[in-house]
Amino acid sequence: MQAFRQYQFCTRHWVFCCKLVVQMRLLMRVPVWLAPVLLGVLAAQQPAQDQQPAATQAAEDNTKPAAENPGEEKGVTPVAPVDPKAYIIGAEDIISIRVWREPENSGLFTVRPDGKISVPLIGEIAAAGLTPEKLSESIAQGLQKVMVHPEVTVGVERVNSKKYYIQGEVNKPGSYPLVIDTTVLEALVNAGGFREFANTKKIIILRGTERLKFNYHEVTKGKKMEQNILVKPGDQIIVP
Repeated sequence: MQAFRQYQFCTRHWVFCCKLVVQMRLLMRVPVWLAPVLLGVLAAQQPAQDQQPAATQAAEDNTKPAAENPGEEKGVTPVAPVDPKAYIIGAEDIISIRVWREPENSGLFTVRPDGKISVPLIGEIAAAGLTPEKLSESIAQGLQKVMVHPEVTVGVERVNSKKYYIQGEVNKPGSYPLVIDTTVLEALVNAGGFREFANTKKIIILRGTERLKFNYHEVTKGKKMEQNILVKPGDQIIVP
């Protein structure tokens, strides 16, 4: 685009120069008193032509679309889809605390292994074992000593305390956050399905000292549905 503009600019000047040569030859044929008038007209035309590319550039800049979602910042983790009335906060979870009209007392907090967090103006407070709603009430109660009717909102930004693991012949092995109730069949779907040589009839769930069996073919045909249990934190699902 820049090269095209330069080409247009050079072409205009070349045409102007050609016109100037022709007009200078005409000046030689006009009376002497009329020559300054014609030169003034020619000089006035040149700035108008030079300003045209700038005007075109400004018009094109105005037509460019604005950046999408300018307020978004890289690295911001979306809020985990948890129920603030049901989810139980655990160690290593990352939570957000927002105090209305108090940005200096708001922010992200990581729950320590002892289950506590350090909140400005309050100090250490227990977070593990509480729901986000209950933790909001607890923080608001502590802030009432220094604020009038504080409004506190607690959200779970990242679930780190509750995970299950899938390994073996699946397309996406690894750890997965256990945010909502998830069955073994749903967990396998989250792992992207099976690889070519997976033995889906002999899937194993390791739960502490227990060794539970899961037959994918039977469950998908509606047989022995009791195998399709809910996954618990720490479960390891192995697809041989």
